[in-house]
Amino acid sequence: MSGRRRCFPPGLALLLVVLCGAAAPPPFEKALPGYRFQFPRDHAAHEAFRTEWWYYTGHLRTARGEAFGFQVTFFRVGVAEARENPSRWAARNLYLAHLGLSDPGRRRHRLAERVGRGALGQAGALTDRYRVWIGEWEAAAEGDVHRVRAAAEGFGLDLTLTPEKPPVVHGARGVSRKGGGEGQASHYYSLTRLRVAGTLTLEGRRSPVTGLAWMDHEFGSTELSPEQVGWDWFSVQLEDGTDLMLYLIRHRDGRPDPFSSGTLVGSDGTARTLALAEFAVERLGRWKSPRSGGVYPMGWQIRVPGAALALTLTPLFPDQELDTAKSTQVIYWEGAVRVTGERAGQAVEGQGYVEMTGYAAPFRKKI
Repeated sequence: MSGRRRCFPPGLALLLVVLCGAAAPPPFEKALPGYRFQFPRDHAAHEAFRTEWWYYTGHLRTARGEAFGFQVTFFRVGVAEARENPSRWAARNLYLAHLGLSDPGRRRHRLAERVGRGALGQAGALTDRYRVWIGEWEAAAEGDVHRVRAAAEGFGLDLTLTPEKPPVVHGARGVSRKGGGEGQASHYYSLTRLRVAGTLTLEGRRSPVTGLAWMDHEFGSTELSPEQVGWDWFSVQLEDGTDLMLYLIRHRDGRPDPFSSGTLVGSDGTARTLALAEFAVERLGRWKSPRSGGVYPMGWQIRVPGAALALTLTPLFPDQELDTAKSTQVIYWEGAVRVTGERAGQAVEGQGYVEMTGYAAPFRKKI
């Protein structure tokens, strides 16, 4: 294992301690049934668990009618070897972040990354209230209102996000199962509908924007099993107020793992867990990345028969692939999609986001 670590730049050593694994079992808690979420407490960090992320995606529009998709994600990764070190210099957590902007008008996706050590205030995540940051990049909340700020060369976002529904906890008894082993799960909830207002800076021009966003917060201490190579994750927001989350964990032979799941959220915020047998996802078309060589599905039909729901998801443009070589070292696709379809025979429209991992290479990181 130490040989594997030496294959990477020294600046990523802390990340690889937790992503490659350590010789002894790490002293982190597992995500087990019976966890009781309490809000707003659970918006904050959970340092008892190895891995945690706060994730925002959404669709924005300027006053001129320009449309954009965005992603802002902060990751916290616990460093087992540093947990008992009392030094102020000890980095007990490593923080990473992605800022993505999908620009369908120019058919261009922009990506910026940040990495920070959880020492001396360079980066951090509070445990008593919600604030996570790396330098000037930040996500925080005051009451129910979230503020997300991140800027890089050529583009940046400063957004205020207000939930229109209460948090939705995914899975049963406080856990979202990812496999059959003990603790092969995460604690996972979403704010499925956030009203957005703020500013987009692009190539030196500041534009007021409004839109609709989705927020995920997930934490746990496990990893995918050897036969699991990646996942397809979908978020859908329909104009009738319905929201939908689905994830398909893929095996090497392409079959979905039986622990794949989803959640259907009504316009009143009522949530219903969906087992794999209660929905179907059909892949439409494909796109091959000219950089990674990964071949991705490029369009989907989703059916939830029990809700009389049939949807088609179409990417705003194909090339929304991210190569996060400067941070999490994963190549994945994270993109804005348009949604059309029917609900009980009536036409519906909406928007969504799709994440696909393991198509450029098997996904072997912790979850």
